[in-house]
Amino acid sequence: MARDQLTRDQIVKAAIELLDAEGLEGLNMRDLGRRLRSAATAVYWHVGSKDALIALAADEAWHEAELPDPAELGWREAAYRMAVSLHAMFTRHPWLVQAFGAYPIYGPGKARHDDHALGVYEAGGFVGIEADQAAAAVFTFVLGNALGVAAQQAFNRKLARDANAEELARAHQADAVAVAVGFPRLRARVESPSAEYAAGPEGGFEFGLRAMLHGLESGRH
Repeated sequence: MARDQLTRDQIVKAAIELLDAEGLEGLNMRDLGRRLRSAATAVYWHVGSKDALIALAADEAWHEAELPDPAELGWREAAYRMAVSLHAMFTRHPWLVQAFGAYPIYGPGKARHDDHALGVYEAGGFVGIEADQAAAAVFTFVLGNALGVAAQQAFNRKLARDANAEELARAHQADAVAVAVGFPRLRARVESPSAEYAAGPEGGFEFGLRAMLHGLESGRH
């Protein structure tokens, strides 16, 4: 595809698809150009640099976050649904979690989310800096929970590049279990028939999120 036939939107969409499949480490401008049937130079002409493309792709992903209405649902339910939607977005795009701290990710998509989040907590009676603190606390909780998914997918991709992937995965699992059995509470869980060591408890994210929102409301009074 010629440079003047490409659009930035096409490039960003293709970049998100490649990032979802291969992670940050798999984003190669030549590969992206091949997906678009175009030269890498044409891609660079539209987006400037690989870092700029990652920032554009990240901000496009932020537009997927839902913005529930606190006036309709109440602030706690709106905050809960907003956090669940954000967690789902991070799970769909785990490379975005990887990108935090390494790339300048801030644009209209994230600003839209952040502004609405402050409005949700203000609707709950949080004033001034309290709204910022509440929004930041919940966001950090969501991001931390999504980190495990991103790390596991990155590890799986690393294993997939090795010819002995299954053997390596079993060895890593055995090493983790060997460490865990040295601690009584972890040993009890490892020896459980349904154990999958290092897996998070089912429903743990939702449980923690509701507990956090309850705590924020209680602490406000």
